[in-house]
Amino acid sequence: MPTFIYLMNFTDQGVKNIKDAPQRKEAAQKMISDLGGTMVSTYLTTGEFDRILIVDFPEGGAAAKFALGMGATGNVRTTTMRNFDEDEAMEIISGSP
Repeated sequence: MPTFIYLMNFTDQGVKNIKDAPQRKEAAQKMISDLGGTMVSTYLTTGEFDRILIVDFPEGGAAAKFALGMGATGNVRTTTMRNFDEDEAMEIISGSP
């Protein structure tokens, strides 16, 4: 299953309501599950991004739906990256022109 990395920043609303974070995590886990995915890990971070979320989804459309759903909450802005594991990377590299 493809892995996606979400780099997230809290909006003003997300920071204002930070105490709701446990419930928001549960809602995100349900959204991921409903889209056929699995939450791999999540981190609170310092620096350019506030959170990092790693998720396995069956395909890119589900990953995009999740990003839109998270944005619709008004609590975070996301940047989404498709991750390729070592085997996938070697297959891509070996097939490059």
